[in-house]
Amino acid sequence: MTAAQNKPAKKKNTKNEEAPTVGVVSLGCPKALVDTERILTQLRSEGYQLSPNYEDANVVIVNTCGFLDSAKKESLEAIGEAMDANGKVIVTGCMGAEPEQITKEYPKVLAVTGPQQYEEVVSAVHKVAPPPHDPYVDLVPPQGIKLTPRHYAYLKISEGCNNRCSFCIIPSLRGDLVSRPIIQVLAEAERLVKAGVKELLVISQDTSAYGIDNRYQAYPYKNRTVRTKFIDLCRELGEMGIWTRLHYVYPYPHVDEVFPLMNEGKILPYIDIPFQHASPAVLKNMRRPAHQEKTLDRIHDWRKTCPDLAIRSTFIVGFPGETEEDFEFLLQWMQEAQLDRVGCFKYEPVQGAKANELQGAVPPEVQEERWHRFMALQQGISAARLAKKVGRTLDVIIDETGKGGATGRSSADAPEIDGIVRVSGDGMKPGDIVRVKITASDEYDLEGDLAAA
Repeated sequence: MTAAQNKPAKKKNTKNEEAPTVGVVSLGCPKALVDTERILTQLRSEGYQLSPNYEDANVVIVNTCGFLDSAKKESLEAIGEAMDANGKVIVTGCMGAEPEQITKEYPKVLAVTGPQQYEEVVSAVHKVAPPPHDPYVDLVPPQGIKLTPRHYAYLKISEGCNNRCSFCIIPSLRGDLVSRPIIQVLAEAERLVKAGVKELLVISQDTSAYGIDNRYQAYPYKNRTVRTKFIDLCRELGEMGIWTRLHYVYPYPHVDEVFPLMNEGKILPYIDIPFQHASPAVLKNMRRPAHQEKTLDRIHDWRKTCPDLAIRSTFIVGFPGETEEDFEFLLQWMQEAQLDRVGCFKYEPVQGAKANELQGAVPPEVQEERWHRFMALQQGISAARLAKKVGRTLDVIIDETGKGGATGRSSADAPEIDGIVRVSGDGMKPGDIVRVKITASDEYDLEGDLAAA
């Protein structure tokens, strides 16, 4: 018997109570949520446990949002809550790109890191709560740690942004566009599908710019070659047999290629395009990209190609220099565009944004009045478009179930931001995709009965 054979076998550590615990709060957009998932996946693989509350955690991670002053305020409040409840707090995320804003108010935070700095966050956790070590225990599922329900997941395809919109500081926080190699993205998508995900939500700062930074680098994939490019990604995801939903798509000309895939049922007939405004003068001041002057014509063409297309967008009213004529132009544009899902925000200055240098600030009371006019118009548009779905039978993905019914979403509804479908019937469970006969509608939501199989 050799010396190595004389050594006792290493005992497995099965006492979860001995493992350090981490509390977490993730603020801001889905892109930040994916960052949090990556951090937790790494920590979980090292043996850390997730704490359901701050008080019992060895350390708390707060992933902040720093896009708007209101978001910064929310982030600071979250840090304060974690400090009061625990005292051992690590701050990361967009607000961490300017750490003095945090340390000025909370000088006793353990560490402050910027967005995408996963290694620094994990290292900071190690310092306050060293990891257990047990290579014999598989602590992380192949798809990683997800903070969304099991049946849907966000798929981040790139970091950063090359655009320089005057109201936005994202490039200064997250840097220029860096696209993930397409084979990495597809491998992650395959793992998620294998784990039971029924819907992938593709996200980035600028989804349609995917691959521009690496000149659409091609890779061998299965029995073919795929490019790190928007349309190639859509084609490949469209073959996975799940719902694929596209977010944050700027209307560059090449985006037109995806609508035939939607009409064929490969990609959900849904596209999230942040138009922000319609007036040429305001768009110029916003420094918006992507040939938006011909967007109305293109929207009509997209709907000819894919009649069931749902278009979601966001808009800003009260931008510096916006005149009443600009706002009326926007309202008329909205009437013609007939968008399905719309969010609207009153302009809010962002520290460090070029828009702060523009003349013609719009008074808050005018912003408020325009916002109400905009929302009243869009509510009428939304109600009319949803009313046309009454009597139709739609596919609905179930999110929650209860006694005698469930709530879910149609292909026109992204989770958390769009409407829902209330479904009467029994036997449904989260993640099921069922057929629903639509019986009623309002400004935002639908109701219906579970159709016979």
